[in-house]
Amino acid sequence: MNRFVILGSANAVAKEKQDNTHLLIEGDRKVILVDCGDNPMAKLSMAGSSIHALTDLVLTHFHADHVGSLPLLIMDMWLEKRTAPLTIHGLEVTIEKAKKLLDLFGWLDWKDMFPVEFKPVSETGEALILSDSELKVLALPVVHLVPTIGLRVEFGDHRVVAYSCDTEPCQNVLRLASGADVLLQEAAGAAKGHTSPEQAGIIARDAGVKKLILIHYDNHIDEEILMAEARQHFQGEVSLAHDLFEV
Repeated sequence: MNRFVILGSANAVAKEKQDNTHLLIEGDRKVILVDCGDNPMAKLSMAGSSIHALTDLVLTHFHADHVGSLPLLIMDMWLEKRTAPLTIHGLEVTIEKAKKLLDLFGWLDWKDMFPVEFKPVSETGEALILSDSELKVLALPVVHLVPTIGLRVEFGDHRVVAYSCDTEPCQNVLRLASGADVLLQEAAGAAKGHTSPEQAGIIARDAGVKKLILIHYDNHIDEEILMAEARQHFQGEVSLAHDLFEV
């Protein structure tokens, strides 16, 4: 079964019905969590998965709303007697900071700790995070306030979902989204390191995607206004991400 589930859809400030942005990519052999803010353990369960099923974790960048629950995730796996290895992917600078965060809790001294492998992602050019007959996950650096990667997920049935992550408009987002069925585009606003809904519509149009889903948006703004701004430039389907929405 191939699934792409939005576990959390909020911007950096979580809301009553919106956790910080994090995602689930699920195949028969690989189950991937993208980022680790808020409480991914509960959201995975609500989405019909679990921390036991996870094979990989992708950390897109080192901001608290994207990595804040990493120590808790690892601790819960350990408390639940996990023995299977977990592979954590991210830029070298992200991985180094994630290790330091975990070291504060002395995680390597926990009795019967399960294996964790860290795999750095290239900071220049396209990087292949993982690939099998069901899934291919590619990464490219994007332009945020700290080093950050966006993702392109290609399923075995030729469906493609692109995720911009937190970024201002840039050429690599267009590369990630080129010809995709769905572009999951952050729309926090026209500020340094971020994208407005109107800019998201331009990206979707120029990348030739079929559907645009706005995520990491300011929910103080009316939903219809957010989508109307994107539709100024994009004639395809536009919607807003919500927690537990399956793409």
